[in-house]
Amino acid sequence: MSKDLYQVLGVSKTATAAEIKSAYRKLARKYHPDLNKDDKNAAEKFKEISNAYDIIGDAEKRKKYDNNEIDAEGKPTGFGAGFGGANGGFGGTYGFGGGNPFGGGFRSGGQYAGTEGFDFSSIFGSDFFSQFGGAGQQGGFGRKNMARKGQDIAYNMRVSFLDAAQGIEKKVNLGNKSVSVKIPAGMQSGQTLRLKGMGEAGANGGENGDVLITVTVEEHPYFKRDDLNILIDLPISINEAVRGAKVTVPTINGKVAVKVPPFSSSGEKLRLKGQGIRTKSAQGDEIINLQIMLPKENNAELTEMVDKIQNYAVRSF
Repeated sequence: MSKDLYQVLGVSKTATAAEIKSAYRKLARKYHPDLNKDDKNAAEKFKEISNAYDIIGDAEKRKKYDNNEIDAEGKPTGFGAGFGGANGGFGGTYGFGGGNPFGGGFRSGGQYAGTEGFDFSSIFGSDFFSQFGGAGQQGGFGRKNMARKGQDIAYNMRVSFLDAAQGIEKKVNLGNKSVSVKIPAGMQSGQTLRLKGMGEAGANGGENGDVLITVTVEEHPYFKRDDLNILIDLPISINEAVRGAKVTVPTINGKVAVKVPPFSSSGEKLRLKGQGIRTKSAQGDEIINLQIMLPKENNAELTEMVDKIQNYAVRSF
């Protein structure tokens, strides 16, 4: 007695096309031969569910199957059965057809066929075949001698703010080998460096994988960055703001002297040309944000002085 194709896929006879496809995808993943190389029954089970989907996954074939015009193998029933190709189908081999998303696959003899040129990731996802070196995506299953690229190696690296801003060369241990990695000036968190050919060895003449280094830049106590510019808040006293002053300011390249103009206000900006991040094609500046700081404690002398100052307009709204 032939099997019920709906039972093979574990769905009801009233299942929608989407439900049938979803059930098939799950079973195809579970019983795929390349993931069950030690299970001799997996290939037969995969063939069985693929044949079931080939019929009830195709609207026209499903209608004929439901009307008992074709059997569970896709052969015609009643009058006309047996006519056509050598395998009892209509004009040739039967197996995967229009309903099967592989577009090819098993023939009636149970062999893999017709898989060249088809994108299996539409069913299994783009990462599915990476488990066995790209088999299927490169044209057929089980090609043991096919050249395959080696696996990439992911690596995370923490870099100080100054090292990322200025650029640095660091040693990285990758398994049994130590490699030198050049961090270019201006590197930002989340950016990735690729070391070509430093990953896992390829198979059957395939190229080596790469090492992908994702960089995390640590925060700095007082520097921040805006593209290639370095930002810093500079606290100044009331005396320095009123009379002006020469103040020593840190930069990523060392300390420099800065002249604060008399009667400076909080929020005013000073620019140190060329003291930002330098790349091969551009040079940033350091932007200084002035911040007038009042004494924390009560200061009678300051209060008396302020009382003597005539009030002046500071708002335009």
